[in-house]
Amino acid sequence: MNILTILIPISLILGGLGLLFFVFTVRSNQYDDPEGDARRILSDQYDDKPKK
Repeated sequence: MNILTILIPISLILGGLGLLFFVFTVRSNQYDDPEGDARRILSDQYDDKPKK
């Protein structure tokens, strides 16, 4: 049971760091790509058919 006093804070710290990193990436607009989506839908380069 003594190991839980070590593992619980470590897991909370790692989870908090992951959450902070995710919030940082969302605020710095790393997931926004409206130009890429607009061009990708009109391009024949990206198709659903596998290459032969």
